[in-house]
Amino acid sequence: MVQREFPLRMVAWEVTRNCNLNCIHCRASATRGPYTDELTFQECTRIIDEIKTFADPTIILTGGEPLMRDDIFDIITYGTEKGLRMVIAVNGTLLDTAKAQRLKEVGIKRVSMSLDGRNREAHDRFRGVAGSFDAVMNGAKMLNDAGLPFQINTTITRLNGDDLDDIYRIVKAIGAVAWHIFLLVPVGRGEGLKGEELNTRMYEEVLERLYGIEKREEIEIKVTCAPHYYRIVKEKGDTPKSAGCLAGKSFMFISHRGVAQPCGYLEMASGDVRERGIRKVWEESPIFDQLRETASYKGKCGRCKYVKICGGCRARAHESKGDMLEEEPYCSYNATLLP
Repeated sequence: MVQREFPLRMVAWEVTRNCNLNCIHCRASATRGPYTDELTFQECTRIIDEIKTFADPTIILTGGEPLMRDDIFDIITYGTEKGLRMVIAVNGTLLDTAKAQRLKEVGIKRVSMSLDGRNREAHDRFRGVAGSFDAVMNGAKMLNDAGLPFQINTTITRLNGDDLDDIYRIVKAIGAVAWHIFLLVPVGRGEGLKGEELNTRMYEEVLERLYGIEKREEIEIKVTCAPHYYRIVKEKGDTPKSAGCLAGKSFMFISHRGVAQPCGYLEMASGDVRERGIRKVWEESPIFDQLRETASYKGKCGRCKYVKICGGCRARAHESKGDMLEEEPYCSYNATLLP
């Protein structure tokens, strides 16, 4: 019953928390580590095997920096051979020509890298390590040469909210096939950015600007951690290409130690896939069940006619109000009562 209503479509899998950058917004507060008790290769293959018994999701290999894991190509190969769509998020610094080609050979369908500033100075400051901007530019060239599609992710705060057009020009110029925009949820090291989130008015303005960019239909645009974007799309008379907050509904996060969460930003342990198995966690987690029951949402989210296509950011509600079912704190829409 649960599986039919809520099929698992995407898994963000933190295959390691080790990282060679020091990004100011990092949800994981990742460092070089080492981190203990990370999932072994055998445990990773067991998770992949179980996923295939009940779902066919895209697997997003993330971190940390996944390329810091010695067996990352073996994990990718195993998932590809099982028929899963494998994608990977890297920061570019560890990419070289051989690794770019190897990623393609073992079956990676798309790579994501992040660009959070309009120039070298702004991006490197955001990422906490000099040379980060150049690494993304070089990585883009290597991936293009390898014939491997890549997307650029951008996290929006007050530090770069005015630079969207400049960042977008770079995204197109380096040959990205997609631009995925994330609105800051200040968790992990990102707690240091409290006060740098966009306020309610800024959110609406940025989302309107992003809608205008998407309407140019130049490359794929996806807005994440701002589900009210899809309310704006609907209000414009268009059909949203996605639902809003997918956490626990079609999306789950697995930590480097096998702990499930609804998403990487909603830090609520929802089951241990090592102990219970991923299927039981997905189908029986009480936290996932709560998120799926939108009638239990509080405040204006609970009475909004757009609750099914938006739902508010549950992570932002939890971070700001201590309750994942509370209303989205940065939404300016005056909710219309549900019938």
